[in-house]
Amino acid sequence: MSLVRAKKHLGQHFLTDKNIATRIVNGLNPTRGYTQVLEVGPGMGILSDVLLQQTAYETYLIDIDTESYDFLLKQYPTAASRIINADFLEMDFGTIFKNDFAIIGNFPYNISSQILFKVLDNRHQVVEVVGMFQKEVAERCASKPGSKEYGILSVFLQAYYKVEYLFTVKAGAFNPPPKVLSGVIRLTRNEVATLNCDEKLFWQVVKAGFNQRRKTLRNALSSLINKEKMTEEPLLDLRAERLTVTNFVDLTNMITANR
Repeated sequence: MSLVRAKKHLGQHFLTDKNIATRIVNGLNPTRGYTQVLEVGPGMGILSDVLLQQTAYETYLIDIDTESYDFLLKQYPTAASRIINADFLEMDFGTIFKNDFAIIGNFPYNISSQILFKVLDNRHQVVEVVGMFQKEVAERCASKPGSKEYGILSVFLQAYYKVEYLFTVKAGAFNPPPKVLSGVIRLTRNEVATLNCDEKLFWQVVKAGFNQRRKTLRNALSSLINKEKMTEEPLLDLRAERLTVTNFVDLTNMITANR
C-alpha cells in the first residue's frame, strides 16, 4: 500500500512512534460520559490504529488531505462511513455528533490556535481534547498568571477547561521531523461550560487587556470602562498577565455594573 507524502503546506509531520501514539490515546478519559471521538488529521493512521481498537467509544477520522483520506479508506474499510474528507475548521459538528464528544490528534502546528478556538466555539459539545502541539503552544495553553507565556489563549481555554500538560515529544518521533519540540496536553471541560458574567464582554476585556499587555488594565481597557465610576478598582492597576480567570470574570461584572 502506498504511503502518504507529508505536505508542507498542510503542516504535516507524521508521528511514527507507536508507544507515543498509545500514550496519547490513553490520555482520553471516556468516563467523562462521551461515546464518540473525532481524530483530526490522522495522516497515515498511527493514532487511528489504537483508537479504532477501543470499545469504550466510536472513532471518527477527519482529514483535509485527499491522499490521506484515500489511504485511510483502504487501511480501515470497516470504518469507511466514519472517515471524512473535509476541513476540520469548517466542520459543522452538529451534523455528526448529537451529544458530547472528544477530539484527539497530532494537530498541524500551523493552525494550532485556529483549532483551539474552534474547540472553544463548540465547548458545549466538546467535553475533552487530547492533542499534540508545538511545545511552546502547549505550554502557553497550560501557563499560569504571572508567566510570560500566559496570554489570551491561556485565559480563554482555562475559563472553560482544566488544562494539563502531559508530556513532551522529541522531533525524532516524526517523519519528517519538525524543527521544534512537541507537547501533548489534555483539556477537560469544566462542569459548567458558561461563565458567571457577560461572556461577550469577558472576551473583549481579555483581548483588550493582552493586546496592550505592557499597560495597566486601566489604560488598556479605557474604551470599555467608565473611568469616573471605577477610580478605586485595584484590579485595573494591574497588567492583564497578573489576573486569573476568576479575576477577569469579576472585572467583567464590575464593568457591567458601572456602565
